[in-house]
Order: sequence, then C-alpha cells, then structure tokens
Amino acid sequence: MAAYLCPPAVIHGEHAVKTDQIVAEVSDRHPHAAWAPRIDGIAASTGIETRGWMLPLESAVAPGKDNGLAAVGVEPAQEALIRGGFAQQDVDRVIAALETVPAPQTVQERTAPAWEAVQSYGERAARGALQIAGLDAADIDCLITSNSTTPALPGLDMSLANRLSLRNDALLLPATQWACIAGTRSLALAADLVAADPDRVVLVVISEALSTTYQPADDTLESLIVRLLFADTAVAAVVTGRPRPESVLRLDAAWHHTLPGTQDLHRLETRADGTHFVMDRRGPRAVQETVTAMWEWLRARYQDDPDSWHPDVLLAHPGGTRVLEYMEQTMPDAWPSGLLDYSRDSYTSGNRGGAAVFDILRRAHDAGQQKPGNRAVLYAAAPGLTATALEGQWL
Repeated sequence: MAAYLCPPAVIHGEHAVKTDQIVAEVSDRHPHAAWAPRIDGIAASTGIETRGWMLPLESAVAPGKDNGLAAVGVEPAQEALIRGGFAQQDVDRVIAALETVPAPQTVQERTAPAWEAVQSYGERAARGALQIAGLDAADIDCLITSNSTTPALPGLDMSLANRLSLRNDALLLPATQWACIAGTRSLALAADLVAADPDRVVLVVISEALSTTYQPADDTLESLIVRLLFADTAVAAVVTGRPRPESVLRLDAAWHHTLPGTQDLHRLETRADGTHFVMDRRGPRAVQETVTAMWEWLRARYQDDPDSWHPDVLLAHPGGTRVLEYMEQTMPDAWPSGLLDYSRDSYTSGNRGGAAVFDILRRAHDAGQQKPGNRAVLYAAAPGLTATALEGQWL
C-alpha cells in the first residue's frame, strides 16, 4: 500500500502541571476519599512527574462565574425560605450568604476555552507539518482531523480549513471519536487515500485537550487516575503517495482489530459538570488481547522468515505501563530489547491519547538512531475496544 510519511510536528501543552500539584489539589478537595491514604503511592506508580496542558491547572479547578443561587434564582429561594417559616431578616441573611458561594463551572465555561485552544494548537501543528514537508496549504488535497475531548460542530476540520486557507476542493475527513487510535488509524486511512491516487497529498492533524476530563468534584478512584495520566498535545504530519526528500517512513501494511462486547470498558460520559473519562479495571486485559492479535498478524505476514524478521522500533501508544509490560513479555524471545524505549519515554510526560504515536515517532526520528531499511511497527488501541497497527520501513 506504500504511503510515505514526513516527520510529524508536535506541539506540547505549554502549561506544565506537576504531579505534586495535582496530588495537593485533590487531597485538599477530597480528604476523606477511600483512596486518600494511598494517593502518594498511586501517583508515584504512574511514573509521570509533569505533563503539559493547553490551559493551566487553575482553569480546571476555578469556580464558575455564577453563585450558588444561579440555578434557582433569588426570588424562588426567598419564597421557599418564607414558606419554611424563616423571618424576612433571616431570609435576607441566607440569601446574602448564598450569593457569596461560587457555583461550579458550567460545561460551557469549561469547554469553550479548551475548544479554542484545540483549534489554535491544531493550527500550529498543521503549519509546522507543512513547513517540515516543504509544502504549502494549497498543496493539500485532503485533511484528516481528530479531537475527541472537545466535540464541536462544525469541527476541527472546518476550523483548520479556514485558518489554513485550504483549497475549496480539499476533502475534509473529521474523525472525532477515534480517540487513542487516531494516530495509527488516520495514517492507515491516509495510506488508503494515496494508494487510490499516488499524487494525492494528505495532511493529518490530531489535537486533544485531554485535561478537560479533570473533574474536581469526582471523588472516584478512576477519576483520580485520569487526573494523573492525561496530557494535552497537538500533532500533524503529511502523507504522500510518492516519496519526497522529507519522507522518513514508508507505510507498507495496516491491520485493524475490534473486540466485540467491550464498548463499556473505556468511555467518555457527559454529565452535568462536563466530560468524564470512565475506566474499567478489565480494560488493560482487553487491550492485551489486541496485542496478542497483532502479534499473530505479524507472524502471518512474515511466516516465511519468522526467525530473522523483527521490528527495529515499536511505536506503541502506551495507554499505561501495564500494556507496555505485557507487550515486552509476549514478544518473541529472539527480538532485541529496547523496542519500546521511545514509547516509555513519551509516557513519562503523560498519556497523549490519539496524539501519542506521532509524539513517539517524533522522538524516534529526533534520536537519529534509525537507519534506512529499519522496520517499524506502529500500534494503538482505543475505547471500543479497537486497535490499528501499521508496519513499514524507515527511509
């Protein structure tokens, strides 16, 4: 299917949020949570000390603009108090007190600035990718976009089409719900598009403000882990059907896999206070099933050369350390060690969702250790559960 990938542009969240800041904020807010005595150990187990967000931590925990009376109004509250037997003087005192109590942020207050940041970061990544590839916006025939945490209509595709002044006939393909799989699946789609027309030029942009899932009022263990894991990142890359001087990776084959009956293991839920990312403890085991299936795909692909073939680098969306550990445990013994080094390095500054694979690829490229002809495997799994992998060759 030969598609050629230029080095990606990666824009990290510019606001550094330290793990000890999150631990302090959560501990102050939920001192009696069941997990409170273990919070330091839970935080340390992530292996993440700092992650970058598009907006500062203060924006996630700030109170809303309204006060405690906003939901019911002053007059209904006064009437309710009077019916309850309160004297007018007491009613006035209670109303005055409630007017000083800040209300939580509304969903709009939380998501509107994040959506603006997603667009801005996405534009910066897109322009960076075009510069890396030596192309102009007018050269783009197709734009593939993904952003799962700040849904909007029109979406990121239309925003970037206008911000970049793409041609009117450019094909726009938004993929809002790809989430963690956006990196690999967008490349697989781009490869199919250029296979149909080798002269086609595809721009992929993924921009995720995963920090919008930081919900201060949620005191569940799953919410604590989400607070500690996620980072915000925008990435972009150009895919072509013919090699360019800037091309660094040729994509040769793609593989897709979906596990039925697993759609509830990882999911986004929209509640009164905004978006929550919900994780089930069975999730990592289900993700491991997709890893096993990927190994089988590679074994079948190289069944005539099973002993000598192996990837020289494995660019795997980490999701968590348990998945990386399982991948290492289930690799053939003859494969060299260190195939996941760049994936581990990326994870030390947070889970980037769909942007992760591009970030890992960029780290591998910048290290300068890959030689022409080296084999690469890209892998990611996402809520669904569904997975996509690609296999290719370093140029």
